[in-house]
Parts: sequence; structure tokens; C-alpha cells
Amino acid sequence: MEKIAIKDSTITINVLDLDLSIKFYESIGLTLEQRWDNHYAQMIAPGITVGLHPATVYKGAKGSGNTSIGFTCEDFAVAKSALLALGITIVERNEKGGEFIQFNDPDGTALYFILPKW
Repeated sequence: MEKIAIKDSTITINVLDLDLSIKFYESIGLTLEQRWDNHYAQMIAPGITVGLHPATVYKGAKGSGNTSIGFTCEDFAVAKSALLALGITIVERNEKGGEFIQFNDPDGTALYFILPKW
């Protein structure tokens, strides 16, 4: 059996308000790559593509569920300061694996910046 050769990957989050979600993800450093009207948008950051899909197409969908997306950054203090300046509620954690700044997108998707200890 031949192995599947994956070229790229996308994490898709079901969102309630596509415009609000695009603005949110841009505010934390992702770039809008493509948008197909109010059907789908691709947000990119180095090493990841996040797809935003209106939840209305999935009956009963209320958001992303148990998704968590982590980001590293050039300057951890700048990330924290930027999130606070945007009025985003954060929770800080310091664990064996690193320092974390946890926060949520407008639909409650768990996001975090990490300063790894490895």
C-alpha cells in the first residue's frame, strides 16, 4: 500500500461571525490569504493555515468545540501586551513545558502563545 503524501494542512474552525473572526485573527498576527464571500476564509501564519467556516452550514454547530491552537512568537512580552491592548482576556500559566498565554477567539476557541522551555 502506497503512503499518502500530505502537502499541506488546514485546521478549520466553525465560526458564528466570519467578519468578526477575520478581524480577530488579523489582530493577533495572522494574515487573510483568501476569502470566498461569506462561505470560507483562509488565515495564515508561518507553518499553519486556519480556515474559518460559518457554523450556520452545520446544523446545531456552535463554534469550534474542543479545538486548541498554539503559536510561538518572536517576543512573548509583546504578544502579551498586544492581547491586553486589544481587550482580550488572558490567563497566564508557567509549566514544565513553558510559559503560556491562553485566550479565546470570539467563538470560544482556545488559543495560546507559548514560550517553550525546550
